[in-house]
Amino acid sequence: MSTSHKKIYSNLHSNFFDKIVLKKRFEIISVIKKFLKDEKIENVLDVGSTYDDINPSSNYVIKNLGEYKEYKSISDQKIETDFFKKKLKKSITEEFLNDEITNFKCDLVISNATIEHVGSIENQIKMCENIIKLSKKYFIINTPNRFHPIEFHTKLPFIHWLPKKIYRSILKLIGLKFFADEKNLNLLSENDLIFIMKKLNQVDFEIKKINFLFFKSNLILIGKKKNW
Repeated sequence: MSTSHKKIYSNLHSNFFDKIVLKKRFEIISVIKKFLKDEKIENVLDVGSTYDDINPSSNYVIKNLGEYKEYKSISDQKIETDFFKKKLKKSITEEFLNDEITNFKCDLVISNATIEHVGSIENQIKMCENIIKLSKKYFIINTPNRFHPIEFHTKLPFIHWLPKKIYRSILKLIGLKFFADEKNLNLLSENDLIFIMKKLNQVDFEIKKINFLFFKSNLILIGKKKNW
């Protein structure tokens, strides 16, 4: 295959997957809206916002969620968009000061496709712990399902089902060193989410699923504060 043909194939491949991702995000929004239909939500915190709006999928879920009084953002990136009235540049896996919790606590905390990018399982647990602290009522965490046949970051089938050490070694061998690093990509299964929630033991929760090619492609964790 010539270089020009490879480039065309790569672009078509990317466009195909980008369209699927956007379609899945639309389905995720539908699930979330159905859950929130009769709930009183005034303000929403988005965890893991992306810095700008150049890509159509950037901050797509939060921006299409509905009309609420106030939107806030916590991200390790500097957020440029004016969509968020309050913005804090900070990793969700760090410790939060009391005034930060007070200023950013919201009725609903939502995080789309972020938890798989914060590193180790310990970091993922800390992220969930912080999200619970920042939530007045509800929180929603969406992540790709590790056990879907296609992994949408690398766009490769099946090898992500292997033990993580072997999977990461293969990614390094084929030149995908970024995704081979746990701090950049650490996929979760439904059982992983259940493990995290039971370890924290602070909320009632349920996990809803989105399908692609007859397999669960996305997991939507919906949590409710026990004291609410």
